[in-house]
Amino acid sequence: MRLLVRRVLDAAVLLWLVLTLTFLLLRAAPGDPAALLVPPSATAADVARARAELGLDRPLIVQYARWAGGILKGNLGESFAERRPVTALLADALPVSLGLGLASLALTFLIGIAVGTYQAARRGTTADTALTTVSTALYAAPSYWLALALVAVFTYGAARWGVPEALRLPAFGLHDPAREATGLAGVGDLVRHAVLPVLTLTVVGAAGVARYARTVVVDVLGMGFVRTARAKGVATHAVYARHVLANALPPLVVLFALTLPGVLAGSVFVETVFAWPGLGRLMVSAIRARDYPVVMGATTLYAALVILANLAGDLALPWLDPRRRAS
Repeated sequence: MRLLVRRVLDAAVLLWLVLTLTFLLLRAAPGDPAALLVPPSATAADVARARAELGLDRPLIVQYARWAGGILKGNLGESFAERRPVTALLADALPVSLGLGLASLALTFLIGIAVGTYQAARRGTTADTALTTVSTALYAAPSYWLALALVAVFTYGAARWGVPEALRLPAFGLHDPAREATGLAGVGDLVRHAVLPVLTLTVVGAAGVARYARTVVVDVLGMGFVRTARAKGVATHAVYARHVLANALPPLVVLFALTLPGVLAGSVFVETVFAWPGLGRLMVSAIRARDYPVVMGATTLYAALVILANLAGDLALPWLDPRRRAS
């Protein structure tokens, strides 16, 4: 119980430090939110009036105290540009990012663990070398570059090559703006629009998971109990199911916990390229507009997810790996 309390307190302190640093860096960054909100013909007096309305004319310590007090009360403030509560903007964008992130995360680990295990079972072979080369190249590829490449091939390229329209993959948005599909047709339209964004995140993520899973499974395959099981004549599928994957599970679960918030954060470029109205696109728009409350609200959500995922993985590891329960 003491360990749990200490870890929770450490997580709370870390979250507050991250948010405080973000607050200070935002104020130090160039750009005046008030100047971006007024029309080009506005005078200096108009800009000063807008700054006063936003509370930006007050000393930095006063702005920080107001922000901190609001956070402690669960109030993330109001968007400078949208004039809506930040919680409402986040609530609108979060389901889009969660749907995109969870779909890609599930595929990432299913494909990544399968490929990594296949490589480990055939380590040193031509297939292992080829898959290692491909996974390394894909993992190193920037997500925005991969997204644009997929659009060039499956959207514009498909149209240029005369591929039937039903087989072309749309590049932008959640739905076809020219159609008002409902029911199953609407779901199908959403799935078609989701293929390229999900594929972009999955390809990069699965490549990284495959490299990690290969290393973990190779280590487990070299342990004595695996060699003993094989010497006793245990079937190969049983060795992998009962011994290899069971002992590779703890580090893979920790990786899953660490990857979960990263999927939301990593979708910033993907949502921007594909014009998906999720948290990533909201964050980019808020940064461009110097919309401090929205940036701080999104940062609060991202940072809390990362820290909570780390905490959950750290606390779950002893239950998954009995060898660590005594430590």
